[in-house]
Amino acid sequence: MRPWGTRWPTIGFLGPRGTFTEEALSAEPALAEGEFVPFPTIGEVLAAVDAGEVSAGFVPIENSIEGTVPVTLDHLVFESELLIQRESILDVHLHLLAPPGTGLEEIRRVVSFPHASAQCRRFVRDMLGGAEVVAANSTAEAARLVGCERAPGTAAIAPMLAGVIYGLEAIAERIEDFADNQTRFLLVAPGQIPAPSGHDRTSIVCFQQADRPGSLHEILSHFSARSLNLTKIESRPTKQGLGDYCFVIDLEGHVADEVVGDCLKELHMALGGMKFLGSYPAAGDHAHRLREESSSRRQTAESWLSSVRDHVRAV
Repeated sequence: MRPWGTRWPTIGFLGPRGTFTEEALSAEPALAEGEFVPFPTIGEVLAAVDAGEVSAGFVPIENSIEGTVPVTLDHLVFESELLIQRESILDVHLHLLAPPGTGLEEIRRVVSFPHASAQCRRFVRDMLGGAEVVAANSTAEAARLVGCERAPGTAAIAPMLAGVIYGLEAIAERIEDFADNQTRFLLVAPGQIPAPSGHDRTSIVCFQQADRPGSLHEILSHFSARSLNLTKIESRPTKQGLGDYCFVIDLEGHVADEVVGDCLKELHMALGGMKFLGSYPAAGDHAHRLREESSSRRQTAESWLSSVRDHVRAV
């Protein structure tokens, strides 16, 4: 099997240098052989993959405090045929960064990526007296702007790495409202679906034929009947009119699994439409162990089945 990095020689990510996206991407040894190409916005990363300017894109999809990153999800659902190749989870710690010598009491303006500043609402309210919050394209871009402008009373909410790169100091550390702050990232690319790993996740989009009572229950019943565990479900507007929603669903398992495949087939027949976003190795602290256990159980089961079949009479 080829290393992940050689499969995607160029990987676009949300820049500039010093973003959490770059940190998460750099933490993936399997992707280390690829060239990392920064883009100013998430939308531009995904558009570059669609256009073939880079072979894959690495983008945030979900945060444990603020939830889904809409620009990523909506692009995958409505604007492209990219498939999810793998996921990565990063522990996220946000810091208040400012030019050296700046005191906390001086801060009247805070620059950051909206998803990041929203993760620090309580700190901004209680410690900065409701300072003005200004949006930037990324946390690292916020640090770059503050580092270049050196405007009095202005700080960035950003990773510590961005502060080092752009000459800023931390005047308050780990200012996120909740300690267990994590962001989930996706590697997306056109083409093939990764082979089953033994611990996988599948993402799909379900479009209703009509908004009627019990339609969501009907969708969920297909998973319940097969004991398939859903790890996420959310509704998104279809952009076709007020009140018209689709459901984005993550479930445990791989499309190559017989029970998952049967479920998706039945859903496809029952729904107004369905879009497949990918089957890919699941991330998490115990993912490697679960894959090893699954492989061991599979080998044991195959050995058992083979021993039973040895007793089948020849015709």
